[in-house]
Amino acid sequence: MDLGLAGKNVVVTGGSKGIGKQIALGFAREGANVAICARNEGPLRETEAEIRKANVAVYAAPCDVSNSAGLDGFLDAVRQQLGGVDILVNNPSALAFTDDSAGWEASVNIDLMASVRATQKVLPWMIEAGGGCLLFISSIGGLEAGWPPAYAATKAALISYAKTLSVSLAPQHIRVNTLTPGSIEFAGGIWAMVKEGNRALYDTVLGTIPWGRFGTPEEVADVAVFLCSKRASWVTGACLSVDGAQHKANL
Repeated sequence: MDLGLAGKNVVVTGGSKGIGKQIALGFAREGANVAICARNEGPLRETEAEIRKANVAVYAAPCDVSNSAGLDGFLDAVRQQLGGVDILVNNPSALAFTDDSAGWEASVNIDLMASVRATQKVLPWMIEAGGGCLLFISSIGGLEAGWPPAYAATKAALISYAKTLSVSLAPQHIRVNTLTPGSIEFAGGIWAMVKEGNRALYDTVLGTIPWGRFGTPEEVADVAVFLCSKRASWVTGACLSVDGAQHKANL
């Protein structure tokens, strides 16, 4: 199936590891030009090199997305290097699980406000171009109780924000959707670390997943790339879980 992504310009914030990395690689395999940013330059450059193997244009730069000036500068550079932004994937998470001021500030600044600021930055460019696509990576933690409060609240806010945008931006032919992954395991990720350091918690969470295993970043990325493709041209305002039935509510 031709997803119609060849030559599109895609930005994936937090695109050096895990879900973000696999989303970036997924777009590159479809022939899209890809820009990524992350705080740690080592993994960023490794992912940049992998993307280049797809023979597409790549721009990668270190960026702390919680710093508004730094995020602005990164996106301006993307526009200059690639010529525009057709698709923005807001992916970063602070993974702040403490219910204290530090946890709330990190979650709000990185999970929520970095996504809002990046969106506000690229929207005029998309409107000028006649359309585009926004994708927010939230979490099933934003859909139900039982998750760390700051993390869950900001992930829920992303879902609400995306839904509101999908309605207001439809006349401009800009689609807006949200993915809510379940528990995703990969080398160096939080669940791999929990598996080594707290096997009881790992097994407890595993027991909540009817499919019987944790998900992979590639499984989330496949859905993300499809949602941003022309094959999903009539899908906007959707909140889609990728979780092996871990999330149990009807909505």
